[in-house]
Amino acid sequence: MTEPSLLTDEHEHHSISKVLRDWVLVVILALSAALLVRVYVLQQFYISGPSMETTLLGDNRVLVNKMSYRLHSIHRGDVVVFDRVTTSDGTVAHDDLIKRVIAVQNDVIEIKNCVVFVNTKKIDEPYLNKDDLKAATASDRCRVVDMPAQKIPAKKIFVMGDNRPDSFDSRSFGPISEDLVVGRAFAIVWPLNRLASL
Repeated sequence: MTEPSLLTDEHEHHSISKVLRDWVLVVILALSAALLVRVYVLQQFYISGPSMETTLLGDNRVLVNKMSYRLHSIHRGDVVVFDRVTTSDGTVAHDDLIKRVIAVQNDVIEIKNCVVFVNTKKIDEPYLNKDDLKAATASDRCRVVDMPAQKIPAKKIFVMGDNRPDSFDSRSFGPISEDLVVGRAFAIVWPLNRLASL
């Protein structure tokens, strides 16, 4: 009479162990897949600072496609996240910055009275803050009023924030290497009332 119950107990114990093993395997696989997606495909970034207002606000979160530039080149107008590397007293610091691509390799960029020209043509910038454009002085409109023409070297891009009076960008630190670009920001995902493509 006792043998069948022993077999049943062993069978139940084996079944529970198998279920637990299966769940552990599923969790490990799911976490690994999520990590791989985050490292190689998509990542969410939190916006801090005003440099991209009013396109992006201080509490927004954006989704960045890390595969974009493995499939095609960087385009003018793209909003990109890149690694800004600085060195101070021998200490290397990395900051993720988000800006808009204004010029790409071999382009000639120039700023005259706050107006940006690429390859001698004034570029259309509908994303600029209309209130900034009405500011009384040119420096209040764009911070860098004039910039001599410069050709963008190979494998580099020139980036600027949409908030021209309050953006630290290529006007200050020059063109950046394409290798520093993490990916293309293509959507605002938080808060929900700001949900939009970029």
